[in-house]
Amino acid sequence: MNDQTDTVEADRALKQKHRAMWASGDYPALASEMLPELGAILVEASGVNSRHRVLDVASGAGNAAIPAAMMGARVVASDLTPELFEAGRREAADRGVSLEWQEGDAEALPFGDNEFDVVMSCLGVMFAPHHQAAADELIRVCKPGGTIGLLSWTPEGFIGKMFTTMKPFAPPPPPGAQPAPLWGSEDHVLELLGDRVTGAKARKQTLAVRSFHQPADFVRYFKSHYGPTISIYKYIGEDTDKVKALDEALTDLAESFGDAHGDTAFQMQWEYLLFTAKKVG
Repeated sequence: MNDQTDTVEADRALKQKHRAMWASGDYPALASEMLPELGAILVEASGVNSRHRVLDVASGAGNAAIPAAMMGARVVASDLTPELFEAGRREAADRGVSLEWQEGDAEALPFGDNEFDVVMSCLGVMFAPHHQAAADELIRVCKPGGTIGLLSWTPEGFIGKMFTTMKPFAPPPPPGAQPAPLWGSEDHVLELLGDRVTGAKARKQTLAVRSFHQPADFVRYFKSHYGPTISIYKYIGEDTDKVKALDEALTDLAESFGDAHGDTAFQMQWEYLLFTAKKVG
């Protein structure tokens, strides 16, 4: 094989690994239980209306795509992991809306140039390993004057710190891969998009998560529902010392981001960056 063929094969293997990771556990259930309002927040910030054709990149089960369709927009939900679409189709049917579901890699979207009025991603494109390639695709498929809308976990927030905590237990990242929470840094996103966008607006907000009675409940839930966490525990396998150490580290992290007083339920604050901009042209 030549170097180019080797690179293509390596990328294909990496994407298959990512697809399997997100198909494991039950991310649609997690998103439905803990993150339901985030999609609607992104849709509102992106100004979606019934005149728009919208692409939701790395859409999962449609946490943002479905609220966009409820605004009357013509919506395409695209994701590398089509196994997530079944839950999305059920949710869309329950909400009385229809949209298109299309398998697609965020770094090589199966759409033409300048196709969409709004291109958005809610906690999705941030997990594409090659950030510049993904950002270039967001720009490419957006119409001139169209909106790019992104909602991403911040590096300093709970989920960002969770990935930092898990990193010592994880396999080495592939060459060229960048940490997902960097998309929660305004400077990083502006660097990726460059002078191809204008009118950028960014603000940090927090999501209150009340799904757990105590920090250990969070660890148990994410070990069974969240693909990235599942994959790291699978990697360390039967190494009981590492499993115990990671359990303790994640429990301590959850406790440090939680708040409980007396009879008050345990509540966590998860920070995210809400970013919008217009494509130049």
